[in-house]
Amino acid sequence: MRRVRALLGMILAAAMVAGCGDSTGPGVVQEGDEWTGQVSVGNTIEIKGVMGDIKAYLTADPEVTVTWIKEGHGDDPSEVLVEVVEHADGVTICAVYPDVPGRPANECQPGFAGNMSTDDNDVEVNFTVWVPVGVHYAGRTVTGDVEAVEIQGDAYGLTVTGDVNLSTTGIAEATTVTGSITASIGEANWGRDLQFTTVTGSVTVRVPAATNAEVRATTVTGSISSDFGLTEISQGTARGTIGSGGPMLTLTTVTGSIMLRRGD
Repeated sequence: MRRVRALLGMILAAAMVAGCGDSTGPGVVQEGDEWTGQVSVGNTIEIKGVMGDIKAYLTADPEVTVTWIKEGHGDDPSEVLVEVVEHADGVTICAVYPDVPGRPANECQPGFAGNMSTDDNDVEVNFTVWVPVGVHYAGRTVTGDVEAVEIQGDAYGLTVTGDVNLSTTGIAEATTVTGSITASIGEANWGRDLQFTTVTGSVTVRVPAATNAEVRATTVTGSISSDFGLTEISQGTARGTIGSGGPMLTLTTVTGSIMLRRGD
């Protein structure tokens, strides 16, 4: 991990020099930075962006490390701030754009609180997160992909235009509007309902063979495929029980296919 950070530091340093006047292409200016800190096991590292990807990876280090690169094609990346808010449930890190006249001031708050207006600002902020064992992860953006790769905590992904790809030993949930969802859940006993929802795109979810849950899958234009016994109750709607039943697993799309797969 130290080698990765050292290499990343060199990349970020080069990017920050670019932000001082150089560019990686016509009209493109970059800036980068990072935050490292403690998030207790069972709490959440939450990243809230507007434009740009959010990607998370497992680390053996005890601390969370979050890095970001800001890219502006016409607008100044330095005008978009990255704010860190520590709270009882973990840490929330937001890309905070300049305030829009006539709208509430932008502010970074946990969950769905706060305000994130942009007024056509074209700066993208791409986040990379290293998540320790036992720490949960939530990635929220508007335009961009949200990803978690083999983390060992719960994973939540939300975007409007982009794909969500989550792989975790815990539970997961995902929502997008224009994009596909791929999720691999490692926890067999959830304790609550889980939802995977898109409008335009496919939904593929893998759950452990030992899972106990109810399933409802719905699509308008697309097929439904399952390794478990689902029954078609109407055109584009299937239901079923996994194991002895339990919380509801909802899989929904309008234009796209649904696949429910059996894991280990």
